[in-house]
Amino acid sequence: MAGTSSVDSDLNRDSVTVAFGEKYAVSEQFTAMFREGMALVEETAAYLDGEGRSEAKELPSSASLAYATESMRLTTRLMQLASWLLIRRAVNEGEMTPAQALEEKHKVKLQTVGRTEHTDGFDELPDRLKELIEESFRLHDRIMMIDRLLHEEPKSTARPAKNPLSTQLDRLRMAFEVQTPEKD
Repeated sequence: MAGTSSVDSDLNRDSVTVAFGEKYAVSEQFTAMFREGMALVEETAAYLDGEGRSEAKELPSSASLAYATESMRLTTRLMQLASWLLIRRAVNEGEMTPAQALEEKHKVKLQTVGRTEHTDGFDELPDRLKELIEESFRLHDRIMMIDRLLHEEPKSTARPAKNPLSTQLDRLRMAFEVQTPEKD
């Protein structure tokens, strides 16, 4: 009874579940996604303030409403995505605890409103605006996937880690178990 066997130790060590979402959130892939998201925000702002403004003036009146609606949705979506990315980066850099991040995350609305298949006049919009909208939805979908992985309960196929004392207690119970004679 000197201690747990190496098999028990191996079982306890092997039963640790690594959450993919948490691992991804601190990876180089997250850093790349963060840079991509922030670049998309800057690119969109530059487009809407420059070339997009000029293109909007040349649109027929039927497409002008679609342009105004979609540019507002795009801006809102990107602000929400940027907020999510900034919260995750703050956690990664130790500026915010996971609990604080969860509280802040509730203020971020990662909605799928405004998918292009629901928009009248989408085909009439300038190509660059349509590209930016599609890029924002690709980023949105990736962030939603990571967010779900970060906040779902881990599903483990491994055995739960066994309390090291339970093995010793089981051995004690077996050693002191009173053997009752079998009745014939």
